[in-house]
Amino acid sequence: MSGKRFLFLLALSACLLWTCLNVRAEGRFTDNGDGTVTDHELGLMWAQYDNQGDIDWKDAMRYCRVGPPHLIGRYENWRMPKPEELASLYAAGKGLPERESDCGATLRTVKEIRLSCAWVWSDEVRNITAAAFDFHRGLKFKERMVRKRHYRALPVRNLDQAAK
Repeated sequence: MSGKRFLFLLALSACLLWTCLNVRAEGRFTDNGDGTVTDHELGLMWAQYDNQGDIDWKDAMRYCRVGPPHLIGRYENWRMPKPEELASLYAAGKGLPERESDCGATLRTVKEIRLSCAWVWSDEVRNITAAAFDFHRGLKFKERMVRKRHYRALPVRNLDQAAK
């Protein structure tokens, strides 16, 4: 199989997976009323809001490890999300509305998650770059870890980790 064909099939499979995840999104997420959102399908608890400002990867990692400031001491084991976990929050499909974020970017997320800009850092690192997810276009991309303009941090934790 040629390299181009393989990449095309891989991209097509990823798009189909994202579409399937978003079709089943109804009832999948619960707003917990405390600034967190539970993803019942993946067994995750998300911070409902990102860090609300520009942040480089290193500071995003620190922010995610501590968790949202208003939840310090309430939950433990916050972490930076994996790219595929971020992709599961992308609301793809015709008829789903785009929202304008605080930074002016249009984006698509499940309705329970509120992002202030379209690019969110992930835990995937290679040399001086890290993966981020673009909630405007619905794709993962690599960027130098020192970049911060329009990048955000969105903490997540596994539900199997007991709450304090």
